[in-house]
Amino acid sequence: MVIDALKADETIEKETELRQSKYLNNVIEQDHRHIKGIVKPMVGFKTFNSARRTLSGIEAMNMIRKGQVKGIDQVDIVSQVRFIEALFGITT
Repeated sequence: MVIDALKADETIEKETELRQSKYLNNVIEQDHRHIKGIVKPMVGFKTFNSARRTLSGIEAMNMIRKGQVKGIDQVDIVSQVRFIEALFGITT
């Protein structure tokens, strides 16, 4: 098993447990459904960096939309813009 091999060569701690849960996998998949729908039409990225940047932006906006960012209200556009500028090093 892969976990046993990783424990044997000390890549991961020996105390690490493998937890398999269909419920947790479904929660993660449902969370990414919105992102998959946005990305599907964009499969023709020219470079890895452009894909990485685009996906990072989509993930950040999705987190803001769901209220997962502390200190940023979902309806406060100014604080959302400041957060995105700080996160990606954008200067205006």
